Amino acid sequence: MGTFDFAPLYRSTVGFDRLFSLIDQAARVEPSTTWPPYDIEKVAADEYRITMAVAGFTPDEIELTQHDTTLLVTGQKKGQEGERQYLHRGIAARAFRQSFNLADHVKVTGASLENGLLTVALKREVPEALKPRRIAIGGSQTAVGQDNRPAQIKDRAQAA
Repeated sequence: MGTFDFAPLYRSTVGFDRLFSLIDQAARVEPSTTWPPYDIEKVAADEYRITMAVAGFTPDEIELTQHDTTLLVTGQKKGQEGERQYLHRGIAARAFRQSFNLADHVKVTGASLENGLLTVALKREVPEALKPRRIAIGGSQTAVGQDNRPAQIKDRAQAA
């Protein structure tokens, strides 16, 4: 699959460079990045869950790291190869490195490993300062800061 030409979109959008970069990157996915298998679920409006099949790994052999908008999951088996003699090896125990691009303000809230499934809970928490705000029109008032306070608090503040 080739790359897409985003030039027409650049003319009518502002600040979506990261999105276009992610789409272009997704078009060039290598087969090695699809192991171990995983699911991504939307649990609630702002909550998500990643479930990865990591049979044979223990919690101390898996590392989760979130840096800004990237979640990195790595797995490395510890040296037990000399202790066992396999006649058939069907459970993949190879090292893995899986990266997930997260939206702004998405944070990892927890992780667990049970029955060979690694579950990572994520939640989007938008700061109050970035939520939509009401802007007054007309008059000599200027829109300064956020206007996210409930009406009761605003009325008390004006009366004081």
